[in-house]
Amino acid sequence: MIDPRHQQRINTIQNLYAYSFSDLKNNWPFPADTLTRRIVAVLPEIDACIKQYALRFPIEKIARSDLAILRLAVWELRFGKIAPPKAVVNEAIELAKEFGGDQSFRFVNGVLGKVIKI
Repeated sequence: MIDPRHQQRINTIQNLYAYSFSDLKNNWPFPADTLTRRIVAVLPEIDACIKQYALRFPIEKIARSDLAILRLAVWELRFGKIAPPKAVVNEAIELAKEFGGDQSFRFVNGVLGKVIKI
């Protein structure tokens, strides 16, 4: 049986991944109470944080699956503050191993390692 928190994170990164391809950004069909909607509401701040710590990788060049994972994790670290930072990073690494490329988990770990230092 999969942990419900892990399943919610999977659903959220899938939604964020789909959102990154959408032309309907202003009319995205997620209910107001969803985690995805809360993340999208502060996306400029989240992306600014990612840009600050992934200097060699502009947002447009980051794989969309990795970007979805980073957006969720940065939201959890900066805005959600529900889980301990190390747990958020570990979960993001596991999601990157599951949904990203061969080196995704290293990239996600590197960026989030810098984020939690502040």
